[in-house]
Amino acid sequence: MPDHIHILVGLHSTLSLADFVKVLKTSTNLWMKENGNFPDFESWGEKYGAFTCFYKGKESIIEYIKNQREHHKDESFTDEYRRLIEESGIEIDEQYFLTD
Repeated sequence: MPDHIHILVGLHSTLSLADFVKVLKTSTNLWMKENGNFPDFESWGEKYGAFTCFYKGKESIIEYIKNQREHHKDESFTDEYRRLIEESGIEIDEQYFLTD
């Protein structure tokens, strides 16, 4: 997708999500710029969203990620993000939702 990615990872309990994202963005930033397959890539955004899932549900999540191009033909990133948050039972505070 041109404006976001979905990834599924299993984090060890000793690794914080924030540390993982920092390492992921740092270690891939130069590679993305020099690789040649991502000519429009300038840098990763400052923000990210993360959701937990049950191990039993991982296969359906993998299929969702594989087919995200199809999903986004009918649903924008913003609409998808809002839906995932609401499906997780989290009340959205609009003053903070996808602000720059």
